[in-house]
Amino acid sequence: MRVQVPDSFVKSRKAVCLLSGGLDSSTCLALARREFHCYALSFDYGQRHRVELEAAARVAHALGAKEHRMVKIDLRAFGASALTADELAVPKHRSAEEMAEGIPITYVPARNTIFLAYALSWAEVLESSDIFIGVNAIDYSGYPDCRPEFIAAFEHTANLATKAAVEGRTRIKIHTPLIALRKAGIVKLAAELGLDFTLTHSCYDPSPDGRPCGQCDSCLLRKKGFAEAGVRDPLPYCS
Repeated sequence: MRVQVPDSFVKSRKAVCLLSGGLDSSTCLALARREFHCYALSFDYGQRHRVELEAAARVAHALGAKEHRMVKIDLRAFGASALTADELAVPKHRSAEEMAEGIPITYVPARNTIFLAYALSWAEVLESSDIFIGVNAIDYSGYPDCRPEFIAAFEHTANLATKAAVEGRTRIKIHTPLIALRKAGIVKLAAELGLDFTLTHSCYDPSPDGRPCGQCDSCLLRKKGFAEAGVRDPLPYCS
């Protein structure tokens, strides 16, 4: 996929980009910076794979984010997800058919709703009309807050909820450039954009030294995407 920037374009607008440090959000930031001054936003929400925050910091720096903010919230207070509750195990060794069936236990209740609300707040402060999120509704684990219907609904709500929008000074746009891409397509796009894959982290259950497990849903989908794209994944998987 070739990304074209119009000759007449002048990069002057600001955008808030949600950044986890994973493949998708990093690719999204790499794409957004072609047209926007990017302000990266990450969350320490009590996730068991906090090593992703180190990846987010690396990616934000490497891709030249104007600013990178790390916001601490506590979703462990509610649990009910294998990413925020120690008593729930991260699923491993699941087949593509199993991953496509139902909503997995790694779903964090209302996570993207919360993240987008924070991004909306910062965007209004920055006088920005644009928010980027690397959700994907095709080659992913079936999270309900990654669907186009959810994004459209949040965008509608955002334009009802903010002073700038109500006063007619802006129109909030939620950008989801990866939403209809398969993981292989995301890998190819990232490679074209020059993303350094060694900076990213995708694993839900990394080893104590930060290496990806290689067997959780996120690792398996990432491996599949790289294999189908014909691109070498440089991460040192445990298995």
